[in-house]
Amino acid sequence: MTEDKREVVVTDIKIPFWSMVVLMVKWAIAAIPAVIILMLIAALVSFALSMLAGTGWQHHYWGMSRGWS
Repeated sequence: MTEDKREVVVTDIKIPFWSMVVLMVKWAIAAIPAVIILMLIAALVSFALSMLAGTGWQHHYWGMSRGWS
């Protein structure tokens, strides 16, 4: 069986304007929980690395280690 490769070039996609607007709004709404989850993961990794580096809790209290009140 021979496999023939066929190249396809898409020249135009016709989507009504309001359908595109609805799609973009749905994408934006779906991105909010994804960003929150990524921020939580980044915070946990940052906290774990600071604990491993030995800085501990001192830098997680809004500058208390610098004498700010």
